[in-house]
Amino acid sequence: MFYNQLESIFGALKRIGRALLLLGGVGLAAPAAAGPPATPEKPSAYLFVYFTGNDKKEEAIRFALSPDGYHYTALHGNRPVVSSAAISQTGGVRDPHILRGHDGKTFYMTATDMVSAQGWDSNRGLVLLKSTDLINWKSSAVHFPTRYPHQESLKRVWAPQTIYDVKAGKYLVYFSLQYAGGPDKIYYAYANKDFTDLEGEPKQLFFSPTNGSCIDGDIVAKGGKYYLFFKTEGQGNGIKIAVSDKLTSGYVQRDQYVQQTTSPVEGAGTFKLNNSDDYILMYDMYTSGKYQFTRTRDLEHFAVVDGEVSMNFHPRHGTVLPITAAEATRLATRWLAPTDVLLTATNPALRKPNTVVDSAAGKVDFLALPGTNLKAFDLQISNPALPVAPSGPQNFAAGPVTYTVGQGAAKRAYRVSVTETHNPALPGYYADPAILYAEKTGKFYLYPTTDGFTGWSGTYFKTFSSSDLVNWKDEGVILDLPKDVSWAKKSAWAPCIIEQKTATGYRYAYYFCAGAKIGVALSDSPTGPFKDSGRPLLDQLPEGVKGGQQIDPAVFKDPKSGKTYLYWGNGYLAGAELNDDLVSLKPGTTRVLTPDKTFREGGHVLFRNGTYYVMWSEDDTRSPNYQVRYGTATSPLGLITVPANSLVISKKPAAGIYGTGHNSTIQVPGRDEWYLVYHRFTYPTGIKMGGDAGFHREVCIDKLEFNPNGSIRPVVPTHTGIQPVRVK
Repeated sequence: MFYNQLESIFGALKRIGRALLLLGGVGLAAPAAAGPPATPEKPSAYLFVYFTGNDKKEEAIRFALSPDGYHYTALHGNRPVVSSAAISQTGGVRDPHILRGHDGKTFYMTATDMVSAQGWDSNRGLVLLKSTDLINWKSSAVHFPTRYPHQESLKRVWAPQTIYDVKAGKYLVYFSLQYAGGPDKIYYAYANKDFTDLEGEPKQLFFSPTNGSCIDGDIVAKGGKYYLFFKTEGQGNGIKIAVSDKLTSGYVQRDQYVQQTTSPVEGAGTFKLNNSDDYILMYDMYTSGKYQFTRTRDLEHFAVVDGEVSMNFHPRHGTVLPITAAEATRLATRWLAPTDVLLTATNPALRKPNTVVDSAAGKVDFLALPGTNLKAFDLQISNPALPVAPSGPQNFAAGPVTYTVGQGAAKRAYRVSVTETHNPALPGYYADPAILYAEKTGKFYLYPTTDGFTGWSGTYFKTFSSSDLVNWKDEGVILDLPKDVSWAKKSAWAPCIIEQKTATGYRYAYYFCAGAKIGVALSDSPTGPFKDSGRPLLDQLPEGVKGGQQIDPAVFKDPKSGKTYLYWGNGYLAGAELNDDLVSLKPGTTRVLTPDKTFREGGHVLFRNGTYYVMWSEDDTRSPNYQVRYGTATSPLGLITVPANSLVISKKPAAGIYGTGHNSTIQVPGRDEWYLVYHRFTYPTGIKMGGDAGFHREVCIDKLEFNPNGSIRPVVPTHTGIQPVRVK
């Protein structure tokens, strides 16, 4: 689609005879280079250069543009802008670094020459690239065993970067080398005049005081000093800084790590913000599938600014270069689709992940948060490269608004709509929602799995509060496994909660999964903080069960008896009575309750008009067919009867809704009014993600209704959601 889009945009330019050049030996067509500006121009935008993953097709150079250093849009549809096969010996490149030359108009890139599938010790070289327009690149590969003698024990060459040495009048290329039996060390060599080769033998740049491994060097020149950021390995892993008043020697290591996360990190990259004395330090949280951005002025204290950062791609180890408006325009004209320009809209009321783009039809449909004033709504398009009209607030309440993007023959019109919706209920990726109405506060609370982590690898839980089931406030993290739980540090899944009124007030028991076990934490507030009991509540299969996991707790207080019960299980459903302390099960009460072969996980129990309803999820959460069924029982641990039509909610392909499952329910206090809370694949992209949709899920709420005979009326999943609910 993007190729067709770009062809239509540039077709007119081709017809008037603009020649396309072959991209500097890399096999991609590109327009003739525009010359540098006649007068110096201050940078006003940013170019992000990155790769995307460990598959060979991902090990290639990609570009993204940003107007402010915080909001990035991938160019060329997040496809490579340079052919790895044409520039490298291995067929892949990683860790690209870009530098503006000392003359202000030449650009230099370096990259690791590597295909990770061949092994982490498989590469022996790097790639040098040079350009005068950021589009056409000349390249050469430097293979160390060929370039230098006595390299038989060389295992790898990693993460090269470039800096201009003013005293030497040359470009210094620095990188890490590892030889058999030793740690990774950061070396350097000067590039030749044409930036096609290295001169002289590599020399060690930094000497670790512990002789530990050091990789991913990044040098910042500031105030007459050189700050070398690097990653340590083997003796504590993270990013440290060494400082020197000389570029090639004398670096003294600071003790503290500077990353602002407990997750593993690599690939530190720094850049100075335009029109500011501040810098951004960013790094690749490579096990979490995301980047972290921090801001600093003194290169010593770093504040996380992740909440201000957005990208429509998932980068790995890259660098950011401040660029001029003319350079940004040149890149955008070559590689930015007009729809991508519209998607740079930054109004916080937009549900950006839920935007539907139809490039062929010239349509962009945005969804907006509850309460958005559509009569005077400003998309806040923030694009440094291509002109967009109209600007400012528009009346979307009257229907779609026509926007034009680009200029001249490449100009194109789009019909843009903005619609207020109440689903997803929470912005962002969340799943497995449990819901509570707290008597103490008179508010509703949602307790989901924090989603969006590859392989369900999240490590913390949040909660959200609302007075009307529509407008939700993020109350922050209430339980962090690495900090708060001693017996498990990963796989924070599928929580639930119950409120207990005591003689002295209220307390809350929060049941959660960690490391495929179930724990419990207590608090005197529905928003925490919660204190873990110190041990798992459930870590073994019930007697007679041969397989499955101890996950997906569901807690239920029986209004008839006043007793409290816990249900759990994946592959089976079990239940037991809880003791009054809420942190232990009453001995001898555990029952296996698996209703039928459709049961997979996500059990939930409610009571209405004398009947106990048991709900569960069928199929796999990665499947579009993930759905909810139900049965009924006459007691909390009694035999479950499954009706002929047991479906509660399922996919709605016509609306692009899939994977509807793992639910809870909420009754409005004092009324026979019920709502179903569930998750679905992220809309609209989830259905295209394959198995990854199983950890890119969204929480939704729709009305739950019953037939006169007490059976559940199948719920139709919607984007509209529900209207605000008032308890009193």
